[in-house]
Amino acid sequence: MIRLSTKGRYGTRLLLNLAARYGDGTPSVILKSISEEEEISIRYLEQIIIPLKLNKIVRSIRGAGGGYALSRPPSQIKLSDVLRILEGTCCLVECVDDEMFCDRRSFCATHEVWKGATELLKNYFSNLTLQDLVEIQEKKKKKGRDKAKAKNH
Repeated sequence: MIRLSTKGRYGTRLLLNLAARYGDGTPSVILKSISEEEEISIRYLEQIIIPLKLNKIVRSIRGAGGGYALSRPPSQIKLSDVLRILEGTCCLVECVDDEMFCDRRSFCATHEVWKGATELLKNYFSNLTLQDLVEIQEKKKKKGRDKAKAKNH
């Protein structure tokens, strides 16, 4: 089955962590804090942050209180952009993106299936922003707290 790599999954968690803090007065976050909170190796986060910084999703802040922050509001960062940076193109099979990959493309029924499924994925991820993920996370946390509160009564 199709799976995102740990780079895509952990990179999304890294950015969600930064997005959740966006606008709360925290100018930046050090990777060590994110590493501990997300239970992701700091060495791996150091590798993941590089393409995100190069593609201007995050910015680094130097000096005391330095670290990383989103370079723009979470509502302006699409999940499709994050996954493209970390995973490459969103494509189930090579023939969808590369016309020269397969000579059967013009008469292949499965090509149409893969093309349609690829478009569904692209559209889904293009319609989600980091702000949407922050809101989903907040709802899940609230639901968890409500369950815990109900259980204790």
